[in-house]
Amino acid sequence: MNSESGLATAKTEANESFNEATANHDKLLAGRARQLSAAAPAAAGTHVTSFDSGHAFPGVLPDLTAEADAALGQYRPETLQYAPRPGLAELRKWIAEYMRADGGCHLEAENVLVTNGAKHALELVCRLLLDPGDAIVVTTPTYFTAIPIFRSFGVEFIEISQDSEGLCVAQLEEVLMSRSRAGLRLPKFIYDVPDFHNPTGVTMSRGRREALIALAERSRILLVEDSPYRKVRFEGDSLPSWKALDEGNSVLSLGTFSKLLAPGMRVGWVAGSPALINRMIQLKSDGGSCPLTQRMILEFCKGGRLEGHIARVQQVYREHRDCMVAAVRRELPEAAMTVPHGGYYVWLTLPEHVDGDLLALRAQQRSVIFIPGSKFFAAAGVASRKRYIRLAYSHATPQEIDEGVKILGEVYRALD
Repeated sequence: MNSESGLATAKTEANESFNEATANHDKLLAGRARQLSAAAPAAAGTHVTSFDSGHAFPGVLPDLTAEADAALGQYRPETLQYAPRPGLAELRKWIAEYMRADGGCHLEAENVLVTNGAKHALELVCRLLLDPGDAIVVTTPTYFTAIPIFRSFGVEFIEISQDSEGLCVAQLEEVLMSRSRAGLRLPKFIYDVPDFHNPTGVTMSRGRREALIALAERSRILLVEDSPYRKVRFEGDSLPSWKALDEGNSVLSLGTFSKLLAPGMRVGWVAGSPALINRMIQLKSDGGSCPLTQRMILEFCKGGRLEGHIARVQQVYREHRDCMVAAVRRELPEAAMTVPHGGYYVWLTLPEHVDGDLLALRAQQRSVIFIPGSKFFAAAGVASRKRYIRLAYSHATPQEIDEGVKILGEVYRALD
């Protein structure tokens, strides 16, 4: 046997051994893990125009040097120690006051649990409420990162349409009545992003908010309000949050500092009744979210910097939104688009014959990255749901937005 054939044989045997070991490991996986790909995450590329995820624009990330100095100096015994599992008491109080000022939520510190971002809060809600086989309500489409979290708990998805006023409450009521007549269990909760919905950008009207809360209270179904973009408003008046309208403790409200301050800080919260919050605290397995980042954010907010920072965020992202809308209208005039009044994204409806998945693949080959709309639907395999795409305008510069959408238009026209 020559050296080359010997090397090839050794490689084959090694691959077979690796595949056998992988197959044995797969048998040990939990059901939620078997649903996931074993492939390593793609490495970050260079010279890519990123319209995919809601990363912050580098130019609006605040200088937190002074807050870090205070956190590591004056507050060192607090910030380098394990944190209280509910979160720093002073931060919980600040968040409650912040939410009271934002539309009149009836909250105290005991209503607030600090988490490692809003997705951690959502996972805790699922751990608190869901058993395998339970049903939940989501909009169609819905926040794509929430879908695998929900799916890992073995849920049944009930998809409800939305229009320019948000989730269609009348349709939801019909579905609930139909399930009741059929002897099916009602859903455990209704999940939505009511302010600048991810991915569609739609904001739920006040009338729909009030109707949904009334329906939830009558049906004894909890509401999970996920509203990370609430303060990223470009025009129009702010509407009361679900939590501000909640008289019967039907709402669990998720918040985060990621979209306003810095996503890398990983500080979020969930607000609800003390009875539910106290149970979630016991389900929290992290030994207390990072006290260093909590203190830095608290010092930033206590120091009076938040209001001016919000104004800066709104100004920058408004400019990015306007640039994205103008570029899409110029380069993709066939696409239907609702111009969002805030948030990070535009949602495009393409002509019926266009496959958004294929468009995303071809655009990636030209170094323009975005998420196809099919990823935002809980029920997979529906062909008509491939005609949508979501474009994030938060991270790219206006010049990159212009150039990236121009390339996207060229790729789109080459599909025909």
